[in-house]
Amino acid sequence: MATRRGGQVTVFAGAAALLTLVLLGHRRMPDIGGLGVALDTAAPWLGALIPVLAVVAVLCRCPAGAVAALAPLSAWAYLFGSWWAPVPSTHPVPASTDLRIVSQNLFAANTSPLATARALVATHADVIAVQELGGANREPSVRILDDAYPYRAEFGTVALWSRYPVSDTTPIDVGVDWYRGLRTHIATPTGDLVVYVVHLPSVRLDDTATRNHGLSLLSGELTAERAERVVVAGDFNTAGTDRHWTGFAPGYRDIHSGAAFTWPAAVPLARLDHILVRGVQITGTSVSRLPGPDHRAVSADLGSGHCDRCTSNR
Repeated sequence: MATRRGGQVTVFAGAAALLTLVLLGHRRMPDIGGLGVALDTAAPWLGALIPVLAVVAVLCRCPAGAVAALAPLSAWAYLFGSWWAPVPSTHPVPASTDLRIVSQNLFAANTSPLATARALVATHADVIAVQELGGANREPSVRILDDAYPYRAEFGTVALWSRYPVSDTTPIDVGVDWYRGLRTHIATPTGDLVVYVVHLPSVRLDDTATRNHGLSLLSGELTAERAERVVVAGDFNTAGTDRHWTGFAPGYRDIHSGAAFTWPAAVPLARLDHILVRGVQITGTSVSRLPGPDHRAVSADLGSGHCDRCTSNR
């Protein structure tokens, strides 16, 4: 009996140690066939294995095994616990919002493009950035958004609508053979704002190199950007836990530092859509589900002036 108990303790302690190691070191695991990146994306959900481990230990009448589950629980709480904790306001007085930007992957196979475009207009955003503007969704989306916004910038399958004049729009290379990125100036009432709209290549188990190359190209472009106030919005096909995200675009801040999952829209499991800022004050953020797309929309409320503290939090 003692030998059996000892064996159970060894099994449960080993499982707890392995889970702890994977949680703390998922970014160091070899990325063979894209499995490393997939593990990075799934890392926050590995916490679901912890209660399973503890319950099985209790059912096996192995209290030491249940106690061992505290190790991966502590690791998960250290890495991801703050994602679900309330964030205290850093401003004693609420800052005013001068501009709202919403980013949405429209989904090329969208069967409700009219509803999506109307929902985007209903956000009352000053700037709307879209990706996957193509196929059956292009014409109805463009028509409705053109009716609501006087200015549009567009390259390939990405576009931007604005209440304020846009100028000097240029394409941005994100590592594919067609236009999936643009850069433009928006003359806002509080000054010039440079906005990027991007759609990075998809990640597949047999191909992460294309996405990684696109991230590298975009990171270099953003790092070399000379404008003081910059916003980057789009579908990055990169989770916040991805090993290639930590060093992406130094000096830029991801407006969402918590869960804020965006994909798939029905039951979001990963945050692939981001808004990054540099030199811009953020007064509010949100994630919302609009009818039609397979991604949720992300939005940011921007304050006026330059923000010296708006540096990378990744």
